[in-house]
Amino acid sequence: MAAKKSADQWFAEYGESHQDDTNETIHWICVPLIFFCVLGFVLSIPVPRAWLEVTPWFNWALVAIALTFGFYVRLSPRLSAGLLCFMAVCYAGLATLEALAPWPVWKICLVVFVLAWIGQFIGHKIEGQKPSFFKDLVFLLIGPAWLMSMVYKKLDQSY
Repeated sequence: MAAKKSADQWFAEYGESHQDDTNETIHWICVPLIFFCVLGFVLSIPVPRAWLEVTPWFNWALVAIALTFGFYVRLSPRLSAGLLCFMAVCYAGLATLEALAPWPVWKICLVVFVLAWIGQFIGHKIEGQKPSFFKDLVFLLIGPAWLMSMVYKKLDQSY
């Protein structure tokens, strides 16, 4: 079994294909949007009616947040706190969309998701590097953590 990579190892590897300022700026916009949309897709998965009678608050997005948070805690307990706040903001945004938007959340997320991925691929075209997730799908979770690590560094906090 391979040794577990540290957060610094993941971030160094991810950072190799994110050196260009334009690509990095695109990532600051698109990575959070993609995360938000994926959470929106998961939120849109129907919950069995019988389950809702027992737990009316239950939805699949909460399960996804818990699993993702578990990954982030293993990666970096300190960093996971910031990522949990980010996920809570995403969840609140989705709940607001669900309550107020004239269209289903999944349809809104589909449009934003496609546009954000177009942005990501444009950024990587500018960078001249393939997206990291082509090498390892775990990088799809590393992207938000990498951005949060940069927030921590700006706040002069370690992760």
